[in-house]
Amino acid sequence: MSSHAPKPARVIPLRPVPATKEPLWRDVVGDVLRRERLAQQRTLKDVADAARISMPYLSELERGRKEASSEVLAAASRALGLGLAELLALAQVEIIRLTGARTRPGRTGAAAPQARLASPQTSQSHQGEARLRLAA
Repeated sequence: MSSHAPKPARVIPLRPVPATKEPLWRDVVGDVLRRERLAQQRTLKDVADAARISMPYLSELERGRKEASSEVLAAASRALGLGLAELLALAQVEIIRLTGARTRPGRTGAAAPQARLASPQTSQSHQGEARLRLAA
């Protein structure tokens, strides 16, 4: 009998594993939609009815299961009292938070927008709710 123990096998990856996996757009947008809806203490049915989309479809959007068209995203954001640009900017802030990225090296554009908590907005349907607004 041999007294040598077998050597463990070495596994060589075929592709390098990225350091950080970028989130999927549909997941980020869905998270933003859900957070906004819950912050307003509204139900899926209420927002879906206001956006004129089905409740199951809105649920799938929020869970990142479906890719929404720009028309559907605009309708859902309007139903939440947001503009499409605000929804997209909030999604961008979330991507930056998740990835830690700011701008590409060597890029000479403006820095990514940052969100700040504005004073509560008052409207007939959503009195006293806090909104994230983009800093200028």
